[in-house]
Amino acid sequence: MRQLLNQGKFVLKVRSQFNVAYLLAAVGLIFSLHCQAGDRLLATGGVTQIEGAAGGGLMPWAVISGYGTDKQVGGSVFYSHAETKDDFTLNTTGVAIGVMNRLEVSASQARFGLGDTVPGEHIRLNTLGVKLRLVGDAVYDQDSWLPQIAVGAQYKYNEDYAFVPKLLGAKHRSGVDYYLATSKLFLGAVNGYNLLINANLHMTKANQFGILGFGGDREDRYRILPAVSAAIMLTDRWLIGTEYRDKPDNLSIFKENRATSVFTTWFPMRNVAVTAAYVDLGTIADKRDQTGWYVSGQISY
Repeated sequence: MRQLLNQGKFVLKVRSQFNVAYLLAAVGLIFSLHCQAGDRLLATGGVTQIEGAAGGGLMPWAVISGYGTDKQVGGSVFYSHAETKDDFTLNTTGVAIGVMNRLEVSASQARFGLGDTVPGEHIRLNTLGVKLRLVGDAVYDQDSWLPQIAVGAQYKYNEDYAFVPKLLGAKHRSGVDYYLATSKLFLGAVNGYNLLINANLHMTKANQFGILGFGGDREDRYRILPAVSAAIMLTDRWLIGTEYRDKPDNLSIFKENRATSVFTTWFPMRNVAVTAAYVDLGTIADKRDQTGWYVSGQISY
């Protein structure tokens, strides 16, 4: 895992006239056309969270991207858009590859529009992630209390660190987030509907997921913070849920709050997922109470 992250540091620092996000999506789509379709059950790879890992919108889950079994390679390509009431925007594109339902490698680029805080400008955040499933199966281990458990890391590189984050007091351009993720599906647990529970611990010092750099004048150390989510499967193709993710508060100039969402995901066909959500991101830079909406589309194989 460490070797993959070190290699990723070089790759993500390379700048090009091409949009990295669209390149990643194209590579993932071409790769998918040459892979055998996965045989796992519908929705067992989750959707894709804003940093590129398989999970919900805000947090990684312990599941591995795509539909590949323990003898197959799977993966996904995604695009997400979020917008708050004060015109902050976030567009994220990326790809994730799942190997033998055991290892996941993901890459993404987020472009954060600064709205009227800095009109016409944006911040780019590149993320390379790895996730390893340790034990358990969230779906099939129904006779055991043990959830599916995975560990992961995400190396993040802020291309525009000197533009805004450094001026606000951030200490570092790049950083690595580490997490422990657990996921468990409980069949018929809520009035006959299936219930999915996820709980994580994140070790991070990222400001606004890394969009505003890492560390700050208030604190420049790792903190271990919780994230939880729950979703009910209303049908085999439609689920609703909610997420909560705590975040560090490293910058004295602006307070940072937790992030929450209420979401719904629809699988119109096996390989396609569409997610819509109401999000509450708290204070972002100089704007309080940043609520808004989020949509995401994903193609999986």
